[in-house]
Amino acid sequence: MDLVIDIVLLTFLGIIALAINRIDKLFCVIMLSGLYSLLCASLFVTMDAVDVAFTEAAVGTGIATVLLLSTIGATDTHQRSAPHRPLLALLVVCTTGAILIYGTMDMPAFGDPEAPVHQHVAPRYLEESQQEVGPPNIVTSILGSYRGIDTLGEVVVIFTAGLSVVGLIGFRGMQKYGDRQRAAGITKDDMDEHLVLRVVIKIFIPLILLFALYVQFHGDYGPGGGFQAGVIFASGFIFYTLMFGLDKGMRVIAPRVLGYIGSLGVLLYGGVGITTMLLGGNFLDYDVLMHDPLHGQHLGIFLIELGIGITVFSIMLLIFFAFSSRKGLRQ
Repeated sequence: MDLVIDIVLLTFLGIIALAINRIDKLFCVIMLSGLYSLLCASLFVTMDAVDVAFTEAAVGTGIATVLLLSTIGATDTHQRSAPHRPLLALLVVCTTGAILIYGTMDMPAFGDPEAPVHQHVAPRYLEESQQEVGPPNIVTSILGSYRGIDTLGEVVVIFTAGLSVVGLIGFRGMQKYGDRQRAAGITKDDMDEHLVLRVVIKIFIPLILLFALYVQFHGDYGPGGGFQAGVIFASGFIFYTLMFGLDKGMRVIAPRVLGYIGSLGVLLYGGVGITTMLLGGNFLDYDVLMHDPLHGQHLGIFLIELGIGITVFSIMLLIFFAFSSRKGLRQ
């Protein structure tokens, strides 16, 4: 039965990929891209990679779709035709694809217990993580403790991406968006007439934020953590902004404040590592944080996951504000 489900999902993925390549209307492309990510998340679930599926659904299907929709206001709604046929680009893509497919020939079969990946560190993680780290969710133990430095690098990359977007688009312009709107006499939002949608959004936003908190603080015991929680928390604010207007969204939490919050999350993560060094341990060695090593591991993972959630939330919302304000700045 699992094989049939995998074949069906892969078939739909191929069909959607071809449709995205052929459609010129950007709105349809974005919607199909979100559906593609949702099918990928479903495929990850069938492979028992629930944490990866959760991340794909939250990022690929959720906030990435919203961010892409927000960029339509700053560009055309249809893809422009290329002035020439990029035959060279097609040749490069086909050649690269053929090389990648050839490279998979030496890979072990999917699920093969004798594969090198299952003989290296995976047995150590599965057998010793409960005694060494503690959280029932082994994925959290790996990302937060065993590979804590790698995860810190990922957080820094996200933070840098947010700063890059602000640097390219312009920070001052985002702050002045509301003033420009009011100067142009735009005091009423297009969604003011949709009373039902406004009421529904008001009901769902608290539930979204509450679920984000659950994902944040329950990541030790089930799928979730700071990455997913930050994205979901940002989605609640984005829904509010989409319904009640960009100006009101920026009044709730200003872009400049988001920059400070993002910095605070990175500093919290790095500060935990520096604290462990000052206490006589290695960088991000949580055992020294408390008298009991397992309690220290729980405290350290809690703090760094909180830093991750704060940074991801602020950067995702900051990027949304940046792209959404482009249309207003051009007017």
